[in-house]
Amino acid sequence: MTMDSSAGPLALVVIAGPQASGKSTLAAALATDLRSRGERVALVELDQIAGMALPTLPSWEDAHQIFETVTSLWLRTDVTCVIAEGSGSWDEVARILKRVPATPVTVTVATTAPFEAALARAQADPTRGISKERDFLTGVYEQWSREVDGTLWDLLIDTGDTDIDHGVARIEAALASARGASAL
Repeated sequence: MTMDSSAGPLALVVIAGPQASGKSTLAAALATDLRSRGERVALVELDQIAGMALPTLPSWEDAHQIFETVTSLWLRTDVTCVIAEGSGSWDEVARILKRVPATPVTVTVATTAPFEAALARAQADPTRGISKERDFLTGVYEQWSREVDGTLWDLLIDTGDTDIDHGVARIEAALASARGASAL
């Protein structure tokens, strides 16, 4: 495996959070920025994988297993960074990390947003289903508030008060720090 020496060690960035918290937007912006810096990036999105089987998706569990497998397989190629976006809990992140080869530097990012902002995002997105419903999203955000408080994420980004560029900069700084630490 040859890597761009300017990128540093192989890296995995896992971006997790509840629906409409800004995961996809942040992941896409991060991938674009890293690519503009010469990195070879694979962006693996859970919704995109599930979309391959819609409307007949057997189960979200199947989509998660494929997502974890695809993420792991990309880490075995000639990319310098894999961004895995779509997990909604620390348990789902842990499942990804169990499949990862021993070599990559890993940065875990939790995204969150104020509930009303997330609801407005979800309701404005014509591709969303049940996550547009207030009661459903309320339950998701209540669970997430317990999840995010009890877990040790490398970064917590509130997309309600952090714009995308600043969020990308925070992830890239954490990534550079993790890559630097692994080189010691």
